Amino acid sequence: MPSLSSRPGRRFHTLDVFTDKALSGNPLAVVLDTDRLDDAAMQKIAAEFNLSETVFVLPPEDIAHRARLRIFTPTQELPFAGHPTVGTAVLLAMLDGAPAGAFTVEERVGIVPCDVAIAGDGVGEATFTLPRLPERLGALPDAAIIAAALGLADSDIGFARHVPLQYSAGSPFAMVPVASRAAVDRAASVTTAWDAAFGQVNRSSAFIYCSEPVDPAHRFYARMFAPSLGIGEDPATGSAVAAFAGAVMDHEALGDGEHRIVVEQGYAMGRPSQIVLTLTLEDGALVKATIGGKAVLLSEGRLFA
Repeated sequence: MPSLSSRPGRRFHTLDVFTDKALSGNPLAVVLDTDRLDDAAMQKIAAEFNLSETVFVLPPEDIAHRARLRIFTPTQELPFAGHPTVGTAVLLAMLDGAPAGAFTVEERVGIVPCDVAIAGDGVGEATFTLPRLPERLGALPDAAIIAAALGLADSDIGFARHVPLQYSAGSPFAMVPVASRAAVDRAASVTTAWDAAFGQVNRSSAFIYCSEPVDPAHRFYARMFAPSLGIGEDPATGSAVAAFAGAVMDHEALGDGEHRIVVEQGYAMGRPSQIVLTLTLEDGALVKATIGGKAVLLSEGRLFA
């Protein structure tokens, strides 16, 4: 019987994303050796890792780009996701030995430009420009139906000018403003009422948020539930914050220029994460949006599948 050290295998790494501290943030698996893996095999491997997302790094279709990324939850492939983009960009820069740089990656949603800086000791930071600006998709059911799906009271739904709506910047989300951090922490996905509230949202993903962050230097506090994706709760969801930019534009009074907004997520799970959303406005219109955050390398190994 061959020793473990002599067995061939596919290289993989895991990182914790939207944090600079190991064992916090959102875990991510990145599989580097993807030859002879078909769609079904990738899905099975993602289910085996059982993280919110697993990335498979493939050669780019256009050599002008650094890599092509395919992103899977435990149950299905996604066209775009934020923490996989940030984490994989940091890992690729580490593997390239580049302390800082810029490159583009291919995702199903389109070409994603990334800027990366490596701090050393397995920690880096990446910021990517949204390949698609957020758009409003439509209304959601009334507050009573939404509250029932989240185990909350009707009065918990909404604050200031914020009302529940659907948005997408590549992946659609129900955006649900909640009156307080205490209410956000009380929330849970109620299976029997979920579809009535969020069934019209593709993949039934709900991002709930309030304007009471733990750190007063930050701006919003959030949680994200996506039971239909096999994700009971996600510690940090860059694609949701990308869509959330649409809610910020609709409900916050922002002037021209650049606005840096830090969203806290994962605190209720014991996985504190900080997602940096930057919005650039000209003549009152959103012309650019970026998502950024840190990532720390946690493990590396070989996958025998």
